[in-house]
Amino acid sequence: MGNATPVPKLAVWKFASCDGCQLSLLDCEDELLQLADKMDIAYFMEASSRQLEGPYDLSLVEGSITTAEDEERIREVRAQSRTLVTIGACATAGGIQALRNFSDVKDFTSIVYAHPEYIATLKTSTPISAHVPVDFELQGCPINKRQLLEVISAFLHRRPPQVPPHSVCIECKLKGNVCVMVAHGTPCMGPVTHAGCGALCPSYNRGCYACYGPKENPNTASLSHWWKEEMGVQPVTIVENLRNFNAAAPAFAEESRRHDKE
Repeated sequence: MGNATPVPKLAVWKFASCDGCQLSLLDCEDELLQLADKMDIAYFMEASSRQLEGPYDLSLVEGSITTAEDEERIREVRAQSRTLVTIGACATAGGIQALRNFSDVKDFTSIVYAHPEYIATLKTSTPISAHVPVDFELQGCPINKRQLLEVISAFLHRRPPQVPPHSVCIECKLKGNVCVMVAHGTPCMGPVTHAGCGALCPSYNRGCYACYGPKENPNTASLSHWWKEEMGVQPVTIVENLRNFNAAAPAFAEESRRHDKE
């Protein structure tokens, strides 16, 4: 008998983030046990101290790049990874920490730290794709664990991931929600936000906060025009809604800068 085919090696990496997306993987519980039969979880410090050397067949990367050391480390991760998937708002769009991109990071460090001169950080927080090639981006803050399992399953079966590109509005329609923007005049990012949360906030009569980042081809200019001209929303509120968990996503960043001037 010949040697058995080795199972793919999985690695999970953390950069600047809150660990929420890694916890989403741990939340899979029963599915994670099944996954362990299909893949060798070779490196996942959130779950185990076990560390196997690369190369890795699939790397899941959480977090943004905020230090010079991380700039170097992500290149090392990419070199060891046959397939690299970024998970979550930090890894795909710079995360909430990308608010520094619209100001001077020295202003923040001088307020937060008693000795800011000891803080070594970059002026910006950037997604992984700004530094190395990425094979797939899974958005969310945190990610949807079912979407994550779909991405891993797609890798195992060598097919493209089937992650819907539509907006949160579609999820609202599927749940039978009344539109909070039309019915109540509540500013809502749903029309330009990627699906994945199950329309959680609109289901409780609150506007979407764009946790899942921009959907495919988002018309942010049209949405902000509607808010301003038809609903009387002030530019500062438009900027606040665009600069949230995915502030540095190009579609949101460009539109928010336009309203900065008003």
